[in-house]
Amino acid sequence: MTGKSIRKGIITAYVALYVAILYFPVLLLPVFSFNDSATPKLPLAGFTLKWFSSLSSNATMHNAAWNSLLVGISAALLSTILGICAARAITRHRFAGKGIASGLIMAPLILPEIIIAISLLVVLLGAGIELSLLTVILGHLLICVPYSVTVLVSGFEGFDPSMEEASRDLGETTWGTLRRVTLPMLAPSIISSLLVTFTISLDEFILAFFLSGTEPTLPVYIWGQLRFAAKLPNVLALGSVMIAASLIMLTVAEIVRRRAEARTAAKT
Repeated sequence: MTGKSIRKGIITAYVALYVAILYFPVLLLPVFSFNDSATPKLPLAGFTLKWFSSLSSNATMHNAAWNSLLVGISAALLSTILGICAARAITRHRFAGKGIASGLIMAPLILPEIIIAISLLVVLLGAGIELSLLTVILGHLLICVPYSVTVLVSGFEGFDPSMEEASRDLGETTWGTLRRVTLPMLAPSIISSLLVTFTISLDEFILAFFLSGTEPTLPVYIWGQLRFAAKLPNVLALGSVMIAASLIMLTVAEIVRRRAEARTAAKT
């Protein structure tokens, strides 16, 4: 056995172990959500859908889900709009402090979320702002905008800026060029940004926990239910639904992104 094959085997084993440690506990969640027992244990007591059916009559959970939906849609729309502005400035213009501005936009990806959450809480309370879903949206914007900018920068770099110049040379205004040329070309990246940021906002817990006040989002509701052993099966079922929804949205976003890259490569 050559040294190259040994290294390849070690890397393969490392990747397999990493994936198993990362995803095996997640895969157990839907397995136990179909378990007929009230406690998650092996062997399974039997197959049942009653934990999922009980979710339909849980009014408190429905309110939390609606809060998460409202926050997620708002954060996705606002972060994508801000991301378009930031990505255009980064890719189309040169200005003083461009590197610093880009670094500050991406800083929330590096800073611990609990530090961001505590800092926002202190600032908001000091300013006399009452905690609500609005403050949760503001917090989610900080962590969603960097992802949006990352997706949209690649979108702006994927088409020739001379198309915008040609539109302006033909007498179109700046806003008209943006509406008729730039945004249609960016449509796949915009859709990807909306889906990714919505998924991140839907699953985010720490900022929502500190900033939601008396209007909990779905992750905060799940955290509260974990204090009661009898509620655990319902939490497992709800977690399975959220995992499925997140995977679907991220898969759709990746498909849209790859198709956009394929179309761009075909045109060039």
